[in-house]
Amino acid sequence: MRRREFISLIGSVAAMWSLAVQAQQASVPVIGFLSSASSKGHASYLAAFQEGLRKGGFIEGQNVTIEHRWAEGRHEQLPELAADLVHRQVALIAAASTSAALAAKAATTTIPIVFEMAGDPVRLGLVASLDRPGGNVTGVANLGIQMTPKRLQLLHEAVPTARVVALLVNPANPSVAETQLREARSAARTLGVDLHVLNASTERDFDSVSANLIQS
Repeated sequence: MRRREFISLIGSVAAMWSLAVQAQQASVPVIGFLSSASSKGHASYLAAFQEGLRKGGFIEGQNVTIEHRWAEGRHEQLPELAADLVHRQVALIAAASTSAALAAKAATTTIPIVFEMAGDPVRLGLVASLDRPGGNVTGVANLGIQMTPKRLQLLHEAVPTARVVALLVNPANPSVAETQLREARSAARTLGVDLHVLNASTERDFDSVSANLIQS
């Protein structure tokens, strides 16, 4: 499933939870949308979220209001943005990344939170289990990071003579980067290859990272 489809799915889940909220209050429900990215770079994902809401019968500006909070790649701002949504007393928080979900959970134990993330929500402490999340948090997780060892194995099989493998991680998203590094390092030791870690927090970093890789 592509990430855009994941975002659409959390919109559908958010719609279901908002229906329950709407049944308890006469006013138009307000959903908080919290993301570590920028509105410009993730416009298609926001459109997918709104599409998911429409499937549940909610149309922004008609019977639901969305408060958007974008960290613009500055993950350290997420706690403040999440706290702002809690202060705004939104009916629900849709968290569109792992770091956003963690910030939202730290900000409230009562407002429902729906997440879309790449990490393991159980290991990160977001939910009690996948089948029974419990508490005020639920959502969709793409466990692709756990496939890192398999990807490294396939790469090693394709190029068995390679002794150094580069891994690109986003240090600004530590909850994901730490898991990715741990899984990759363990697999690299097993395969007998050296792991060369490259850091890129934004798309602007790709050129310098590529240059560093060539020089290495």
